[in-house]
Amino acid sequence: MTSSSVTSLSVLTGFIFTIGITFVATQADARAFFVFGDSLVDNGNNNYLLTTARADAPPYGIDYPTRRPTGRFSNGLNIPDLISQHLGSEATLPYLSPELTGQKLLVGANFASAGIGILNDTGIQFVNIIRIPLQLAYFQQYQQRLRALVGSSQAKRIVNQALVLITLGGNDFVNNYYLVPYSARSRQYSLEDYVPFLISEYKKILMRLYKLGARRVIVTGTGPMGCVPAELAQHSRNGECAAELQRAASLFNPQLTQLINQLNNEIGTTIFIAANTNMMHSDFVDNPTAFGFETSKIACCGQGPYNGIGLCTPLSNLCPNRDLYVFWDPFHPSEKANKLIVQQIIGGSTQYMHPMNLSTILALDSKA
Repeated sequence: MTSSSVTSLSVLTGFIFTIGITFVATQADARAFFVFGDSLVDNGNNNYLLTTARADAPPYGIDYPTRRPTGRFSNGLNIPDLISQHLGSEATLPYLSPELTGQKLLVGANFASAGIGILNDTGIQFVNIIRIPLQLAYFQQYQQRLRALVGSSQAKRIVNQALVLITLGGNDFVNNYYLVPYSARSRQYSLEDYVPFLISEYKKILMRLYKLGARRVIVTGTGPMGCVPAELAQHSRNGECAAELQRAASLFNPQLTQLINQLNNEIGTTIFIAANTNMMHSDFVDNPTAFGFETSKIACCGQGPYNGIGLCTPLSNLCPNRDLYVFWDPFHPSEKANKLIVQQIIGGSTQYMHPMNLSTILALDSKA
């Protein structure tokens, strides 16, 4: 090899090496995103588990870019996907995905698992799911992997500057307290006592997240649980929402906002942001046509009254236009409904996002 060839090779190698460093730096400078919670935000962790709480068969994913099921409980994109788009990032990978290695770790991770709740006895019928203590343990494990990739100080900075989303609570009612008549928890607590118990347990989870380095955490409330097609199918005669679950939501959500105010006051700065997803969802449940929907009572995919019985499967009824339906399946919003929710997360007033919306968070943090 001539000396000029060696020089050219050295320059080329240096150029490639520089690109590699730049890529790592760019990824590290982008805001990481971490997601915890249940099926509303699960990006496919349960695909890797032996559980019935999975969305790994058609028609799930029918409107996803790949047109294939991904483990998201949606016809297309879910709330974390849409937030990632707003951040200018690729979607967070499920933590259990073998693809979550190397530079992908810099994007963040999704630890959510369908069926889980605030309480460890929630979703026991689903057996093998990633309950919240394990999600938080995986977050610790993730940080160890991140430190190995970028070093301790950079890893700490990435975690501290990350955006975090956590969605819990709905299953503690639907798949615990009200799962069966005379459930163990309903015999142990009246609803008025059960809600403060949930809030006290949620406080421990949020403080654990804080101690693990989370500094900007969006905490969603429950939606209007009594209005989902699964509950209408069981409890509704004329399309009215199930009163008891609506009462549960009306008790839980204000107390969750109070908790968030309390935690921020105790810490001395705004760490936790309350997303009033109950109001966001109720807007188009109560007045679907104002948002371009035909119905907020019938699921696009399902069977039985309101398409609310059982699971969404390849044999289920399937609507031709998912954008006309608030609910994709008996429990979960359609992609279009998710987009409306995320619009409010990004730019909603303090009625919807307390004490500030995501746009304000990003603007404030860009000046820090």
